[in-house]
Amino acid sequence: MEKFETYVIANLEVLDAEEYRKYEKGFFPILKKHNGEFITFDDNVKNNEGLTPLKGRTILFGFKKSDDAERWYSDPEYQALSEHRRNGTTTNFLSFVKQMKR
Repeated sequence: MEKFETYVIANLEVLDAEEYRKYEKGFFPILKKHNGEFITFDDNVKNNEGLTPLKGRTILFGFKKSDDAERWYSDPEYQALSEHRRNGTTTNFLSFVKQMKR
């Protein structure tokens, strides 16, 4: 089995750093609660091709089980916390990407 069944990739532009920090402070405990693992983030993604380069921060984390990813996102505690992200950023996308089965 691969390390993660589901990856989460998000791209956002921070508009209010103080509001976004509230989100960051609560993010990791909820991620851990649902067996998620933070992989990386980058504030300067290099775009090699395409018409829509990413802006701002790109974040990548993963879940060993897809059900854990779904539970993380729909957790009322996470949804309440995510209001700080929504209020402090423009979220260009937050997407689930499944591991390819071989």
